[in-house]
Amino acid sequence: MSSAELRFRPAMFSIVLSAHFRGNKTLKRDGPVHRGHATNTNSYRASDIYQDDPEGYGTWAADEIAKEIEAQGPDTVAAVFVEPVQNAGGCLMPPPGYFARVREICDRYEVLLVSDEVICAFGRLGYFFGSERFNYIPDIITCAKGLTSGYAPLGAVLASEKLMEPFATGEGVFAHGSTFAGHPVATAVGLANISAFVREGVNENVLSNEGLFLETLQQLTDLPMVGDVRGCGYFYAIELVADQESKARFDPDFLGRLSDGWLARELFDEGLYCRVDSRGDLVIQLAPPLICGQEQFDEIEQKIRTVLLRIMPS
Repeated sequence: MSSAELRFRPAMFSIVLSAHFRGNKTLKRDGPVHRGHATNTNSYRASDIYQDDPEGYGTWAADEIAKEIEAQGPDTVAAVFVEPVQNAGGCLMPPPGYFARVREICDRYEVLLVSDEVICAFGRLGYFFGSERFNYIPDIITCAKGLTSGYAPLGAVLASEKLMEPFATGEGVFAHGSTFAGHPVATAVGLANISAFVREGVNENVLSNEGLFLETLQQLTDLPMVGDVRGCGYFYAIELVADQESKARFDPDFLGRLSDGWLARELFDEGLYCRVDSRGDLVIQLAPPLICGQEQFDEIEQKIRTVLLRIMPS
C-alpha cells in the first residue's frame, strides 16, 4: 500500500470502490475509484480491554472492515487489500484469527480479498507467500521485489482460477497494457531466483533462525526508549517511546528531530542500513538478507544499542 494511503495511521487494508467493477465481462472504470480505511492491527497500542485477549482484538479489528463495507455500501466495494504483516506503522502483526475472519467477511459480502505481498512474499516471512504463513487464501496476490531478490525489476499479479475463468476462456478482456510486460530477461531472473530459494533452503533458513533474531532484538528492551519489538521471519520493527511503562510518545520537537533523518543517519554512520519510519509511531524497521545468522543478529543489536544510548534523552 502506498505511503499516501497510510499517512494518518490507517488500516491494514484499503477498500477499493467502483460501481462498475464487478459483473462486467470487460473490466473498466466509469468514474473515480474511492478508498476507505479501517483500523490497523497494532496490538501494542490496542485498548486495555484487549491487552490480554489477542483473539478478541483480532475479531474486533476484522469486524471494523465489515463496518466500513456497510458504511460505503456493499454493492460499491470491489476489494479489500491487506498485507500479511503491515509495513507502514512498523511490522504490524495480524492477531490470532484475524485473517480467517477477514476471509469470512469478504465471502459474506462477495468482495475480493487482495493480498499485497510486495514486501512479505519470497522469504521475508519464511514462506514464498505471507498468506501461506497466516493460512488464508486470497483471490489475488500482488508481488515484486523478492521475486528476483532485487537483481532485476519484476512484479506479478496472481489470481485464482475462479477469477481468471472469463479471461482464460476468451469471454472477457482485461484491458490493460505495459510496454515491458513479460520481459524475458526479468522473468528468467525470477525463475533462477526461485530455483535458488529451493536449492539453497532460503525459506528454511529464515524459519529456523527467526526465533534467534527476535530474541536478540528483545535484548534492547532493557533500554527505556524501546517500547515494543514485533514482527516475524526476517521482518521486525522496534517501536521507540518516551516512556516504556506508559508507552508515551515523544514530544513533537524530539520526535521531529528523530524522524527528520537524524536517527537514520546515526544508524547508517554506525554501519547499519535500515529504515526509520514515523508514518505511524516511530519505529526502526529491519529486513536483513535472508541468509543472515546469529553473527549478523548480534551485530545489528549492538549497532542499534550504541546509537540509542547515544541519542537517548537524559
